[in-house]
Order: sequence, then C-alpha cells, then structure tokens
Amino acid sequence: MTRARPKLSFAMFVVMLVLAALDQTILSTALPAIAHDLDGHARISWVFSAYLIASTVVIPLYGKLADVHGSRRVLLAAVGLFLSGSLGCGLSQTMDQLIVARAIQGAGGGGLMTLTMLGVADLFPAQERGRYQALLGASYGIAMMFGPLLGGVLVQHLSWHWAFFINLPIALLVLVVLIVVFRPQSVRHVQSGMQPVAQSVAQSVDYPGAALLAATLITALVATRRDAGFGTWIILALAICAVLFAVAFLWTERRARHPLLPLSLFANRAFAGATVLSLISGVALFAAVVFLPLYLQSGLGKTPTTSALYLLPLMGGLTLAAIAGGKVLRADGPIRVMALAASGVMAASFSALALSFRYFAAEPMALSACLFPLGLSIGLLLPVVTVVSQRASSPQQMGIATATPIMVRSLGGALGVSILGSLLTHGIAAQLVNHSATSFDAAFSAAVQPVYWSVAAICLVALLAARRLPQRLSSRSTPASNSVSPLHASAPIAQ
Repeated sequence: MTRARPKLSFAMFVVMLVLAALDQTILSTALPAIAHDLDGHARISWVFSAYLIASTVVIPLYGKLADVHGSRRVLLAAVGLFLSGSLGCGLSQTMDQLIVARAIQGAGGGGLMTLTMLGVADLFPAQERGRYQALLGASYGIAMMFGPLLGGVLVQHLSWHWAFFINLPIALLVLVVLIVVFRPQSVRHVQSGMQPVAQSVAQSVDYPGAALLAATLITALVATRRDAGFGTWIILALAICAVLFAVAFLWTERRARHPLLPLSLFANRAFAGATVLSLISGVALFAAVVFLPLYLQSGLGKTPTTSALYLLPLMGGLTLAAIAGGKVLRADGPIRVMALAASGVMAASFSALALSFRYFAAEPMALSACLFPLGLSIGLLLPVVTVVSQRASSPQQMGIATATPIMVRSLGGALGVSILGSLLTHGIAAQLVNHSATSFDAAFSAAVQPVYWSVAAICLVALLAARRLPQRLSSRSTPASNSVSPLHASAPIAQ
C-alpha cells in the first residue's frame, strides 16, 4: 500500500469527524429560527437531545460491529446513515420530522466519532498512530467550537436548512473516496509494527447487551436533561430505570459468550485509567463550551458570533497540543507524565475560571485567557486516551476498546453539563431571590463559581487516573492484568 492511499483515507476521516462534531453544536445559534419556522418552541430542546442520545447510544455497538465485520463496511454504513439523516433534517417540514431525522443523523454521527479513530489503527502501524490520533482529537475540538459560529453565519445569510444541507455534498464526496481508497490492511493486527498475529475468530454480536446498554444510556440522559420539561417523579422514575438497566447490563455481560463490552478490559490498569480520563475530559470540555458562551450572551450581551470568538484560545490550545502531543507519542515520550501534567493544568484552568468570575467577571478577555491552558490540557489527553486504550487491548477487541472511551467522554459531557447546569440554574435563582445579586450577570458570575470549583475538583481525580497509565507505550513488562490476550503479549503496556 502506498503512503498516499492511507493519508487520503485519513483526510476523509478528518472531514467526517469534523462534520459529526459540528452537528453537536451548530444548531445552538439556529434554534430560534427553527422554533419559529416549525412552531416548535415547546420541544426545541429535543432537536439537540435526539442527536446527543442517538450518537452516544450507538458508539459501543459500532465498536463491536467493527471488531466482527471490519471497520470499512461499518464506517461506510455510518456515513450513509449520517447522509440520510442530514437530508431528512434539511427537508423537515414539522418538528416531529426534524427530531426523528436528527436521531437518524446522530446514529450515523456516533459511528463516525468511533470508526474514524479506529480506522487509524487499520491504516498506520502502532508507532505512528499517536500523531494521527492527536490530529483527529484536535479536529474534533475545533469543530465543536466553530459549530455555533458557522450556524450563525448560515442562518443569517441562507436559512437553518443549510445547517444540514451543507453536509450533503461533503459527506457524499467522502463516501465515494472511501469506497475507492479505504482498504484496511489489518495494520492493527501487527504489534509494534512488526509481529503479525492471528486474525480474530468470527464472533456474534451481543444484541441483548446492546439493547440493555442503550436503555441505560437513554434513560440516564433523558433523566438529566434539565430542559426536558419532566416533573420530579418522572425524573426519579427514569433514574431508577437507568440503575436497573445498568445492573441488568452488567449481569448480562458477565455471562455473554461474546459480550458487547468485555468487563475484563477494565481489569487492565491502563484501560481503566484512560476511560476515567476520557470521562473527565468530556465534563471539562462541555463545561467550558456551554457555560461561558451562555454568560457572554445572556449576561454581557455579546452576540453569538462574538461569544464564539472568545472561545478561540481554547481552539488554539487544542491545536498546539495536537501538534506537540503527536510528536511526543510518535517519539515514544513519557505519556504518564504528559497525562499527569495535562490533568493538573485542567484543574488549574477551572480554578482560574472560578477566580476570574469572582474578580474579573465584566472582562471577557480575562475569562477567555483561562481557556488557552484548558485547551492545551484537553488536547493532550484526547490522543493519549485513544492510543493507550488501543494498545491495552487485544487486536480482536480494539474496536470496542476504541469506542468505550469515546462513549464515556460523550456521556460525561452530557450528564456533566446537565447536572452542573441544574446547579447553576438553582444558584442563579437563589442569588436573584435573596437579592444577593441585582442583575443576571452578577447572579450568573456568583453562581458559576462553585460550579467551576466543582469541575476543578473533578479534574483532580484525573491525576489519580493518570497514574494508572504506562510510563511509555513501548515499555516491555508483564501486564498487570490477565485481560490482555496472549496474542498481545508481544508488545504489552507497562503498568
């Protein structure tokens, strides 16, 4: 295989990951126009929820399907599903049609977020993957931040329909190119770029496990949607159902012959640590991207475009971290030290944000400056988590090992923002009712401080998780867990 073919396939991965990430945030500035045109103000939040829930639920299933059927076939199906959903969204004439189409689009988008990461392992040897995973991580973060800006431009100059139609020519081009050039050569079955191993034995997909995990995630996500309009008893019932479904899922996975999510993976120190890091980085990323623009627009009266520009330091940090992190991983650098440093900087960044809201709440540049180190820290963790998770698993389980951290990152962002958002809402109301604050911006700046202190405390937990990562990817020592397949013993991760 020439080097041009894998790199062209990778370029298509980047494009599709960007589209999937954009569609998580692009509607934030288009919702008023959608609600007006479709007369759907009461259910407008479900335009977001449908995509978020569907994309999160399908992630582990895509990982398992890729392990069984190969990444190429499943990736092409995900692109097709994303295309169909985007077309349906753009053509929607009612709110019901739009919500259903967004769910279809999210089902495809969840696959794109997983399978592009996994595709790197099918194209490049182990020593080169860090560089490409870092570029994918940076692309995801940048797209998340530019979504609101792009959405505002499209609504202002065209219509909200183009927030979906813009996907069609791009995704169709990507689909054609991938059909022609994406030919995985089982690179992920070659450990350390040298030693070939046996191909995975054909497996069946654990559909009962998939159904129970989907039920768990759906009920948990819906229960924490603070804008869903549900009463206390319904939310409590959903939370109880989520717990019961989770228990049933764990019971099923322990007895399944080919489980959707092999629990033995979590017995590996490196994989468990990477999963926790992914969860916390999801909370951190969404806590910054959601709450700060809300304050800039609702509290300081900034336009959506201007508020998006104040997020540029976060983008800059992610980009620089991608470049530096990719070089460190490619050079077999000290990834545990890198993860520890990133976790510490992440906690410090949210502490700085909390202090800035206390002393410089009226100065958006001061708030924006805190985002640069935060971008650096998250940008470093994204590729580290993916590469460590892949190297900590056997080749037969690499699909689900890649999908799991992505799923928990999305879940962490969704649940974290919902729970923290509820705390923020109650804090603002308390400030206004008790007359501790005389304006919304003052109430917000006071209420958001304990929220960001809480996120800083959560980020400190990442320091403990980072200690479970290996010193270096190439370290040769006995794995701490028997969960690593003997086929993988030729290049274990030091624990």
